[in-house]
Amino acid sequence: MSDEERKIIISRVSEYRQDESGQYQRVPVSPVNRWLTYAILIPVVAIMIVLGIFFFAAFLALLAVAILVVGTRFWWLRRKYENAKQHPGDANRQAETDQTVIIEDAQIIEETEARNEQKKH
Repeated sequence: MSDEERKIIISRVSEYRQDESGQYQRVPVSPVNRWLTYAILIPVVAIMIVLGIFFFAAFLALLAVAILVVGTRFWWLRRKYENAKQHPGDANRQAETDQTVIIEDAQIIEETEARNEQKKH
Protein backbone atom coordinates (compact mmCIF):
# COMPACT_ATOMS: atom_id res chain seq x y z
CA MET A 1 0.00 0.00 0.00
CA SER A 2 1.44 3.35 -0.95
CA ASP A 3 1.27 6.52 1.11
CA GLU A 4 -1.35 8.00 -1.21
CA GLU A 5 -3.79 5.14 -0.51
CA ARG A 6 -3.29 5.50 3.24
CA LYS A 7 -4.11 9.20 3.04
CA ILE A 8 -7.36 8.42 1.28
CA ILE A 9 -8.35 5.83 3.89
CA ILE A 10 -7.45 8.15 6.76
CA SER A 11 -9.23 10.99 5.06
CA ARG A 12 -12.42 8.97 4.70
CA VAL A 13 -12.33 7.75 8.28
CA SER A 14 -11.81 11.17 9.77
CA GLU A 15 -14.05 12.98 7.22
CA TYR A 16 -11.52 15.78 6.93
CA ARG A 17 -9.31 16.65 3.98
CA GLN A 18 -6.41 18.95 3.68
CA ASP A 19 -6.77 21.51 0.91
CA GLU A 20 -4.07 23.38 -1.01
CA SER A 21 -3.61 25.99 1.72
CA GLY A 22 -2.84 23.30 4.31
CA GLN A 23 -6.07 23.69 6.28
CA TYR A 24 -8.39 20.81 6.95
CA GLN A 25 -11.86 20.99 5.48
CA ARG A 26 -14.72 18.69 6.33
CA VAL A 27 -15.70 16.32 3.57
CA PRO A 28 -19.28 16.97 2.50
CA VAL A 29 -21.61 14.08 3.25
CA SER A 30 -23.99 13.07 0.53
CA PRO A 31 -27.71 13.47 1.26
CA VAL A 32 -28.28 9.77 0.65
CA ASN A 33 -25.78 8.85 3.33
CA ARG A 34 -27.27 11.40 5.71
CA TRP A 35 -30.82 10.06 5.22
CA LEU A 36 -29.57 6.49 5.53
CA THR A 37 -27.94 7.40 8.84
CA TYR A 38 -31.15 9.01 10.07
CA ALA A 39 -33.21 6.02 8.92
CA ILE A 40 -31.00 3.73 10.98
CA LEU A 41 -30.62 5.95 14.05
CA ILE A 42 -34.27 6.91 14.54
CA PRO A 43 -35.53 3.34 15.19
CA VAL A 44 -32.49 2.58 17.36
CA VAL A 45 -33.09 5.68 19.49
CA ALA A 46 -36.82 4.91 19.71
CA ILE A 47 -36.11 1.36 20.90
CA MET A 48 -33.61 2.64 23.47
CA ILE A 49 -36.16 5.14 24.80
CA VAL A 50 -38.86 2.46 25.09
CA LEU A 51 -36.48 0.10 26.88
CA GLY A 52 -35.40 2.90 29.20
CA ILE A 53 -39.01 3.69 30.10
CA PHE A 54 -39.75 -0.01 30.63
CA PHE A 55 -36.83 -0.58 32.99
CA PHE A 56 -37.50 2.66 34.86
CA ALA A 57 -41.14 1.63 35.33
CA ALA A 58 -40.05 -1.81 36.56
CA PHE A 59 -37.65 -0.18 39.02
CA LEU A 60 -40.39 2.14 40.30
CA ALA A 61 -42.77 -0.80 40.71
CA LEU A 62 -40.20 -2.75 42.75
CA LEU A 63 -39.49 0.33 44.84
CA ALA A 64 -43.21 0.84 45.48
CA VAL A 65 -43.63 -2.79 46.57
CA ALA A 66 -40.64 -2.53 48.92
CA ILE A 67 -41.99 0.69 50.44
CA LEU A 68 -45.41 -0.92 50.84
CA VAL A 69 -43.96 -3.97 52.60
CA VAL A 70 -41.82 -1.89 54.97
CA GLY A 71 -44.69 0.51 55.65
CA THR A 72 -47.09 -2.35 56.38
CA ARG A 73 -44.57 -3.90 58.74
CA PHE A 74 -44.11 -0.64 60.67
CA TRP A 75 -47.89 -0.13 60.79
CA TRP A 76 -48.35 -3.65 62.13
CA LEU A 77 -45.72 -3.22 64.83
CA ARG A 78 -47.12 0.18 65.84
CA ARG A 79 -50.64 -1.27 66.03
CA LYS A 80 -49.40 -4.10 68.21
CA TYR A 81 -47.50 -1.69 70.44
CA GLU A 82 -50.57 0.57 70.83
CA ASN A 83 -52.76 -2.43 71.69
CA ALA A 84 -50.24 -3.58 74.27
CA LYS A 85 -50.14 -0.10 75.81
CA GLN A 86 -53.93 0.12 76.06
CA HIS A 87 -54.41 -3.31 77.64
CA PRO A 88 -51.43 -4.07 79.90
CA GLY A 89 -53.28 -6.51 82.22
CA ASP A 90 -54.78 -8.75 79.53
CA ALA A 91 -51.86 -11.19 79.50
CA ASN A 92 -52.27 -11.94 83.23
CA ARG A 93 -56.02 -12.43 82.98
CA GLN A 94 -55.68 -14.83 80.04
CA ALA A 95 -53.05 -16.88 81.86
CA GLU A 96 -55.37 -17.19 84.87
CA THR A 97 -58.24 -18.51 82.76
CA ASP A 98 -55.94 -21.16 81.15
CA GLN A 99 -56.84 -20.18 77.59
CA THR A 100 -54.54 -20.83 74.69
CA VAL A 101 -53.06 -17.55 73.54
CA ILE A 102 -51.70 -17.12 70.04
CA ILE A 103 -48.59 -15.02 70.28
CA GLU A 104 -47.35 -13.01 67.31
CA ASP A 105 -43.82 -12.04 66.30
CA ALA A 106 -41.33 -11.39 69.09
CA GLN A 107 -43.45 -12.28 72.12
CA ILE A 108 -42.22 -15.40 73.89
CA ILE A 109 -44.01 -17.04 76.76
CA GLU A 110 -42.80 -20.20 78.35
CA GLU A 111 -45.91 -22.23 79.03
CA THR A 112 -44.27 -24.46 81.57
CA GLU A 113 -43.47 -21.54 83.88
CA ALA A 114 -47.00 -20.16 83.52
CA ARG A 115 -48.55 -23.54 84.37
CA ASN A 116 -46.15 -24.05 87.30
CA GLU A 117 -47.20 -20.69 88.73
CA GLN A 118 -50.87 -21.58 88.38
CA LYS A 119 -50.34 -24.90 90.18
CA LYS A 120 -48.56 -23.14 93.05
CA HIS A 121 -51.46 -20.69 93.64
